[in-house]
Amino acid sequence: MNIIYTLDIAHPPLPGAEAEAVLDEALRKAHLSSSLRVIKIIHGFGSSGKGGTLKTLVRNWMYRQRARIKSSIPGEYLTPFNPVVQELAATLDLSISKDFGAPNEGITILWVK
Repeated sequence: MNIIYTLDIAHPPLPGAEAEAVLDEALRKAHLSSSLRVIKIIHGFGSSGKGGTLKTLVRNWMYRQRARIKSSIPGEYLTPFNPVVQELAATLDLSISKDFGAPNEGITILWVK
């Protein structure tokens, strides 16, 4: 039973509208699934070093979908000390080190309602 779905929209980078359609479909599948509770979105960090277009697109999309998402964790806050990471790991019986690893500004974790 896999409760984490990894969605890579950065390799190769998807255009904005296509990326949003893929995100919409992943969230729809998660709501229809009895086991899928987490979507790990790989959006990359951008070549500028300040965050890329896809990262901004994902964060804006998440805001619009906030009613359908229990919580989100920006990759830069994926640490064992983050209370949301601790709650997610405890609730879903996940290993923080194995399932989420270290902070990574190129990803975002969605905890689906």
